[in-house]
Amino acid sequence: MEIKYDLKPASERRTEQFKPEGNVGFGSLRTDHMFLMDYRDGEWRDPRIVPYGPFEMAPGAMALHYGQSIFEGAKAFMHEDGEIYTFRINKNAERMNRSADIVCIPNIDEQMQIDAINALIDVDRLWFPMQEGACLYIRPFIFATEDRLSVSPSSRYTFCVVLSPSGAYYAAGVNKGIRLLISKTYHRAVSGGTGASKAAGNYAASLRAGKAAAQFGASQVLYLDANNQQIEEAGAMNHFHILKDGTVIIPTFTDTILKSITSQSIMELSELLGCEVRQETVMLDKFIADIESGEIIEAGGFGTAAVVSAVGSYIFEDGRVVTVGNGEVGEHIQRIYKLYTDIQKGHVQGPKGWVKRVERVAP
Repeated sequence: MEIKYDLKPASERRTEQFKPEGNVGFGSLRTDHMFLMDYRDGEWRDPRIVPYGPFEMAPGAMALHYGQSIFEGAKAFMHEDGEIYTFRINKNAERMNRSADIVCIPNIDEQMQIDAINALIDVDRLWFPMQEGACLYIRPFIFATEDRLSVSPSSRYTFCVVLSPSGAYYAAGVNKGIRLLISKTYHRAVSGGTGASKAAGNYAASLRAGKAAAQFGASQVLYLDANNQQIEEAGAMNHFHILKDGTVIIPTFTDTILKSITSQSIMELSELLGCEVRQETVMLDKFIADIESGEIIEAGGFGTAAVVSAVGSYIFEDGRVVTVGNGEVGEHIQRIYKLYTDIQKGHVQGPKGWVKRVERVAP
């Protein structure tokens, strides 16, 4: 793929490494440029890096009316050698195409996606924020652009990648358990739908449930299956729990659960973690009974942004509260978080190919 570079004038670009005075937060900032590529006449074409800015889009663009839009989320880190390394973006490229299949968007070759991300990071590498726990958050996304109001897949799309210089999702790391609302009113997905994709509409549909959770003092909703019997996902995270023997349990992936790259990675790290990590169907009643008996000692969620979010308690819609262990962040979660983030930062050698250096090739 030959990328065209249409960059800002040197006088308008960052010339020194970004050294923020305070915590930059997560997901709010943007770098100088973005990557764009268009789909028309049956192929992806015109890959280019241009200044970050608004899109020109027809009011009838199909993404605005029928929600044909998907996205991904990944991270890149600066290692001690001063170079920037991506973390498992091949898995994000693979999942992007899986999401595309579900909502009838044309696939993009995985290597093309990776090349686009690397090229943009290389151009804007001076935007990496120099502070503890920082990353470049990577947001690739695709949306339908054909100007048409009949319901069918679009014939035109735009693929875009933007970068967000971000601090740690939790400024002090994993240090406090959150509360989840166990809801039998709201459901994230049903079998045969879009639950296994990162479709934008899935997240729009979650907002009402999120507002309900806040009314119960909860951070997110723990979603159940349509029959309110099995545990599925926790908001924007895969749910997990830990047994008293240290075994990590992740609900089995189905077509109603997004396959978290963090969850998949944790399963692959079981040997380094020194514990069993497995998937199984998790029935709600047994899950609650095992918390109350002490069989389950820790619980939480796995996701790209926070890596690991510990759950201190669950609340039902009738106000009943169930506390996990002593409600604090347990040693197993702390160990998982440390190993995972140490691999991302290059402090610990992870499996081959998980972290890859972004080469310096930009003009």
